[in-house]
Amino acid sequence: MNTTAKRRGDASLFAGIDGGQSSTTAVVVNASGDVLGRGTAGPCDHVDEPPDSRRCAEACESAVARALVAAHLPERSPLDAVVIGISGYDGVFHGVPPVFGDARVHFVHDAPIALAGAVDRRPAVVVIAGTGSVAYGEDAAGKGVRIGGYGFVFGDEGSSFALARGALAYAMDQADRGRGSRLGDAALAYFDRSDLRVLARAFYLKEIGRPQLANFARVVLDAARLGDPEAAALVERAANALAALAANAIARLGLSGVSVPVAFTGGLFANAEFTRRTVEALNVLAPSARAVKPLRDPATGAARLALEGA
Repeated sequence: MNTTAKRRGDASLFAGIDGGQSSTTAVVVNASGDVLGRGTAGPCDHVDEPPDSRRCAEACESAVARALVAAHLPERSPLDAVVIGISGYDGVFHGVPPVFGDARVHFVHDAPIALAGAVDRRPAVVVIAGTGSVAYGEDAAGKGVRIGGYGFVFGDEGSSFALARGALAYAMDQADRGRGSRLGDAALAYFDRSDLRVLARAFYLKEIGRPQLANFARVVLDAARLGDPEAAALVERAANALAALAANAIARLGLSGVSVPVAFTGGLFANAEFTRRTVEALNVLAPSARAVKPLRDPATGAARLALEGA
């Protein structure tokens, strides 16, 4: 897709939305697939929201409106179709769904839109590591398989949340043994809390949300880079866990021994050193796999799916 600020050819407009637990991104494209504009908004997580919650709806609607304004179009411009990829979606939406005039709106899990953005050919696998984690792959016939993505209680191995949680659990264990830790000191400074029990209570009381806690992963990555051995061990464990998700997806698709492209996307992979570690782990677990850079972001992948579906 070519980026442009003008509508070309067919006046039809399509939107794709990547609704994450930390932020929401929308992309608007025309009938030729040209990216016209991009907009962002707040968190879009919908799981466990009450039936009257507009949390996700407002994030999606705001992101699309901002994408239209960025394209120099009215923020209520009519759309033909919208594909919304949201974390944790399994066929049931919690809350009030977003509305975009008469546009056809289709919800999917965020994994297929990430794959649609990352690669043009199948078979392929994508690994997402943001607040949560999941791997998704499709074979040459388009058959898909999802690995992981069970949420922060049962899974999300290698995610930002898991990395932060592991660091805090280590610091709390050390505190119980009467020992201090660099990670514990860093956590108290980062969250501005007086001690680790106060910090834990703040999370359970939702004074600190999951995205906020997950953001502490950046501190853990920095600590590993600066030589903290426990932080380095946690980072290594996270990289291995994400590589295992990809390897499991390859095996489930019956593609072991095949040169399958694997793309890595999500906030955690913005760290080049962490991406390198994950690729090295993948090379051990699935030697035939090829790590590739994503061609486009997940929101653009969602817009491509909206256009293709039309």
